[in-house]
Amino acid sequence: MPRRSKVHELPPELKEWLDAELVKRGFGDYVQLAVDLKKRGADISKSALQRYGSPFEQRMAQLKMASEQARALVDAAPDDEDKLGAAVVRMTQEKIFNLLMDLDINAEDVDVNKLFKNAAEIGKASVTQKRFSIEARAAIEAEARRKAFEDASATAAAAAKQQGLSAEGVGALRAAIMGQL
Repeated sequence: MPRRSKVHELPPELKEWLDAELVKRGFGDYVQLAVDLKKRGADISKSALQRYGSPFEQRMAQLKMASEQARALVDAAPDDEDKLGAAVVRMTQEKIFNLLMDLDINAEDVDVNKLFKNAAEIGKASVTQKRFSIEARAAIEAEARRKAFEDASATAAAAAKQQGLSAEGVGALRAAIMGQL
């Protein structure tokens, strides 16, 4: 079995710094990165950094692409009923089940409660996301309605003034319109 990479043996705070630097430097400049790590007390070669950085860069690119595709999908097909979230939960549950079947795991060695707890957490996240979406949409609609009534009130008040309605009458008209909210 090959020796574990020195990068994986770094203290957590130095590993976090390295990951951030790799992203910041565009997964390049490994020579300078090795020098900077040495100043921080870690002697890791540029080759070891590149062996660590290359798969990291690929995972970042895949994650970015998946995020962009998900955003485009949501923009193209809004999911008011959270059918996408429900499908993700079902797919995840199916994947867990298939993984258990494919691995031929001894049922006594698996904590099924943890698996179901994870599935429940995914469901809870879906419900939370849906609730947030509904609340955000309701707030946007309420603000749009308030703005529409405000605009209608202003337009009616201006027309009423032109027709000679008293300031008291204009105020009553505006109050009646805004009272519809």
